[in-house]
Order: sequence, then C-alpha cells, then structure tokens
Amino acid sequence: MRQKYPTTPHMPFSPGVSREDKVLHSLAHFSGKEVVITSKRDGENTNLYKDGFHAKSVDSRHHPSRDWVAAWHAQFAHDIPEGWRICGENLYARHSIGYSNLTSYFEGFSIWDETNTALDWDSTLEMFELLDIVPVPVKWRGIFDEKVIHRLVRELNTDEEEGLVMRLAGSFPFEDFATSLAKWVRKDHVQTDEHWMHAAIVPNQLAGSQKKGAS
Repeated sequence: MRQKYPTTPHMPFSPGVSREDKVLHSLAHFSGKEVVITSKRDGENTNLYKDGFHAKSVDSRHHPSRDWVAAWHAQFAHDIPEGWRICGENLYARHSIGYSNLTSYFEGFSIWDETNTALDWDSTLEMFELLDIVPVPVKWRGIFDEKVIHRLVRELNTDEEEGLVMRLAGSFPFEDFATSLAKWVRKDHVQTDEHWMHAAIVPNQLAGSQKKGAS
C-alpha cells in the first residue's frame, strides 16, 4: 500500500513557517525521551517500495529529476521486504541549496514496516547498511534537551543548511507521527524553494563516483 509522507510539524521557534504549516506549541512531550537530531536536507521527499517509488504525493508524476533515483532503486528494490517503505531525500536536483560534496544522491531518514510502524533508529541504520543506503547526517543523539537544539541552530550555516529534524530514537506507529518528530527550518526557505521543478535541472555534486548510491 502506498502512503503519503506526512508533514513534519515545526518546532515552536522555527522561523521558516508558512501559512499552512503545523507548529507545535511545546516540545514538552519529548521530555525524558531519547531523540536523534539530523540535518534537514533540501531535496525531494521520496518513498521507496519493493515494487516502485513516489515523491511525497502518492500520485506524483514523472519528472526528469527522479530518473536517477528510479534507476538506482531498481538495483535493490527486490531486497525491500514486502509491505515496507523506505523514506528519504532525493538530492539529485539542486533546489535552493546546492550541495557539492554528497556521498549519494539519496539519503534515508526512516523505514516503515508492514504494520506501518517506524523502525527505531538503530534498526533503521542496520537496514540502511544492508541495502547500501546512506543515512541523513546525524547532528546529535541523546535524551531530549531543548538547549541542545538551540545550540545546534546557532551553529547552522543557513546559507548551506535548510535546518534540523528531530525524531524519537525508538520506534513509533504512524498515528503518532505528529508527536514523534519536529523540525526547525531556516527563514523564508519555502519562498526560495518552491519553483525548482519549473527550472532547468542542475545536478548537485557527489564527493566521488565510487561512493554509496553514486553509480
């Protein structure tokens, strides 16, 4: 079954909120829980299945920027368990941020099993390793501490980084998505990113052609 990837709610202090975005009033529900904070990549949300893939919308149409991920996914799709989906970022085409040192044009951030439950982070990394999928860069992992988020935000170079995503390190069911993740997005990011599909495709750059997912 195909599943649209939900919209991750913004942290209360995220400056990149648009009119239709969901914003958490508090992060208190993360208190005492182990979380993983990763880089928020400026690409296209993509879901991979055993028998196909789609962008964030289940009925997404063909676009040339998806040709690379289509060919790459075909190499290992048969190894994805039936009913599972792998979610990540298609980074082939430049959006508003250009990357010049990517390990792969696809970076994974979650895996959902046949019960529509997100695997815990350690199991996610194990599965990524088995499938030769590069994970999104991890900024920090530990028991939730809002001061750490503010420190990571201060350290961001918003000319080169879109923001941060925080998720529970443990597993969680799909219906708990809205309380299991939160994002911080740089100011005015939506306005600078919204027209990329109508422009000429400019590929991002890989660090080396022999890296994972680069063939």
